Amino acid sequence: MSKYQESSISNLAFKGCGCLLLLMGIVVVIGALALPSFLRQGGCVPPQSENKQYVGSMNRAQQAVFIETSAFATYFDALGLGIKTETTNFKYSLRATKKAAFHYGVSKKKELKTYVGGVFLVPAKKFEPNAAKEEITTTSILCEADSPGTIKPAEPTYENGKIACGKGTTQPTR
Repeated sequence: MSKYQESSISNLAFKGCGCLLLLMGIVVVIGALALPSFLRQGGCVPPQSENKQYVGSMNRAQQAVFIETSAFATYFDALGLGIKTETTNFKYSLRATKKAAFHYGVSKKKELKTYVGGVFLVPAKKFEPNAAKEEITTTSILCEADSPGTIKPAEPTYENGKIACGKGTTQPTR
């Protein structure tokens, strides 16, 4: 290899490292700018998502409990989710009757929205045409308060074969 070839190879290697160093510098600057915003959020799950996920999970757990026991769970631990009834931003609870169960994720902060879920007993024929006339199944709905606040929302309803969110709540888009 000639001296000219060796010199060209060293210059190329140096230029390549310079680009890498520049790229690393840009990543560090972007990271430094984003870190304070990330830390203010308190983690990677936004509070509103936590509430929606928890209440949705409570609905699904309640459906599973009904399949196993032919009754709705009447207390929180019976859902078997292992989640706390209270977090920094929300307070979770449930209310069960013989024909429905309602799950609440009530905001503790006036700027966050509250969620309510409902699980209802319905004739299985609504979902499965070949089901026996007396067979029952469950259906559920998740509703979000139309406005942020700390008030327990109206419960969803099941009337005339239709499930609907209560007054002041709407079903969130998926």
